Amino acid sequence: MKLDLLKNQWLDIVFEGRNKSYGAYDLRKSDTKNTSRAFVMGALVFAFLVSIPMLAKLIPDSSDDDASLDKKIVTVKLPPKEKPKENLPPPPPPPPKVDQVKFVKPVVAKAEEVVEEPPKVKDIVDKKLGAETIKGDPDAELTVEPVGNGPKEVVEEDNNIYNTAGIEVKPDFPGGLEKFYKFVGKNFQAPDDEDFPGGKVFVTFVVEKDGSLTDIKVLRDAGYGTGKEAMRVLKSCPRWNPGEQNGKKVRVLYSLPITVNRAE
Repeated sequence: MKLDLLKNQWLDIVFEGRNKSYGAYDLRKSDTKNTSRAFVMGALVFAFLVSIPMLAKLIPDSSDDDASLDKKIVTVKLPPKEKPKENLPPPPPPPPKVDQVKFVKPVVAKAEEVVEEPPKVKDIVDKKLGAETIKGDPDAELTVEPVGNGPKEVVEEDNNIYNTAGIEVKPDFPGGLEKFYKFVGKNFQAPDDEDFPGGKVFVTFVVEKDGSLTDIKVLRDAGYGTGKEAMRVLKSCPRWNPGEQNGKKVRVLYSLPITVNRAE
C-alpha cells in the first residue's frame, strides 16, 4: 500500500489507537495547507525577484529626459526695451489769429488786365499785411509782450525812523516853531485847579512822510491831566513839513517840551 504524504491518510495510520485530541494530531493535520501556502508564497517571491531586472528597464531614466529637454531649448531674441519718454514741457499755445489782409503789389497795367484790386486804406488800418487774407479770432486772449531790456529794478521804500540830529532837512511846522507854540497855547486847556502850579510836558512823536503826526508819547507830564491834554492837542495839529534825507521824504522822530502855565 502506497501512502501519499501530501494527503492526511498517513495521519490516521500513525495516530491509530492513540489520542487524536492531542495537539500533535491537529498540527500535523494542518501541515499540508501550510506546506501548500509556503510553496505558493515562495514561488511568488521567486517570480518577483526574477522579474526585477525587467521592471527596472520599464522605468524611464530621468537623465534621458534632461538630455531631451536640453535639445529642445532654443535661443529666443527678446525685443529691445523701449526707452522711457522724457517729461518734456508742453508746447506753447499757438498765437491767436489776427485779421490779415493780402498785400497786392501794385503793377502798372491796363484796366482790362487787372485781376485783383489792392485793398483800400480803411481796410488795412488795424490789420496786418501778409501773403493772403486771413480772418482773425475775435475771442482770442490778448497778450502784451514786455517792453525794455529786462525787469524793472524794484525800489525798496525807506520806512526807517531818523533822528533830527542826523537828518539833512529837519521837519518843521508851517511858519516855524513860534506858530506851533501859538497853536498849542491857543488849543491847550490848562487844569482848572488852584493847586496846579504849572510845569512842562515832554512829548515825542513821529513826523511821517506826509507831515502827519503819529506814535505820540508823553515822556513826562506836570500832572493834573496835562499829558493827556497834550496828546489831544497834537492829534489835532495840522500837518508838518516832513524831513528829507538824500532828496527823499523820510520819517523823523521829534521831541518837544511844552510849557503849561497855571490857568488865571
